[in-house]
Amino acid sequence: MDEISPVDVNPKSVGVQLKSAREQMGMSLADLAAKTRVPMRHLESIERSEFGALPGQTYTVGFVRSYARAVKLDEISIVNTLRNELSRSGHEGYQAPLQNYEPADPARVPSKSLAWTAAAIAAIVLAAYLVFRSFSLAPAADAPRIVTPQAKVDPKPTTAANTGGVVVLTATDNVWVKIYDADQKRLFEQEMAAGDSYSVPPNANRPMIVTGRPQALDITVGGKAVPPLGAPDKTIADVGISAQDLLARVPAPNASAS
Repeated sequence: MDEISPVDVNPKSVGVQLKSAREQMGMSLADLAAKTRVPMRHLESIERSEFGALPGQTYTVGFVRSYARAVKLDEISIVNTLRNELSRSGHEGYQAPLQNYEPADPARVPSKSLAWTAAAIAAIVLAAYLVFRSFSLAPAADAPRIVTPQAKVDPKPTTAANTGGVVVLTATDNVWVKIYDADQKRLFEQEMAAGDSYSVPPNANRPMIVTGRPQALDITVGGKAVPPLGAPDKTIADVGISAQDLLARVPAPNASAS
């Protein structure tokens, strides 16, 4: 009689698979929250398979899909496993009461009625502005014309000059980093490994950084090391990394005795 091979009756849950992949990548929950823009409390609920704490099946699927993509797992396989778990646990098709979400929540989608209301208000405001502008630009009948000499203004650069030397970021461990400018234009976004480095463009307009592991970055300005940008494993955002901003963080040297 042939021996029947054992069957795994307790396959790994979605939360266990995601958490295991995150830990293998050396990514903290803070790193993941910064990368996916999903609130950390929702990520914790997913890892514990506490789907009832999430705001509904649609949001749950979206959050899990973002998590899987961030840790480089097969999104379709993970979502299919999730739907099976929701069906077995009785959560399939559930919808939690409406909640207030943080601005960083990527699943925040306004209803159609709210969108139409906002559009109507915007149209009214625009019409009022155009009427006001037409009256304000009409010339007064008897108003005397006053001519004042224009002051000569020296042209100024529109972007902050990144003076002081080239800014170089070097990873000492696995760390996710996003760098953007004052116009929210993304300059760099990547999971850096130990030894990877990135040079900030000298002409960048007020470059800033967001990361969950500032201690995993060595930063130099013109070859000169600067202090860490934040406390270990604490997410930082909107921190200026132009040469001028970074050098301002370095304590001024003590004046030598005369």
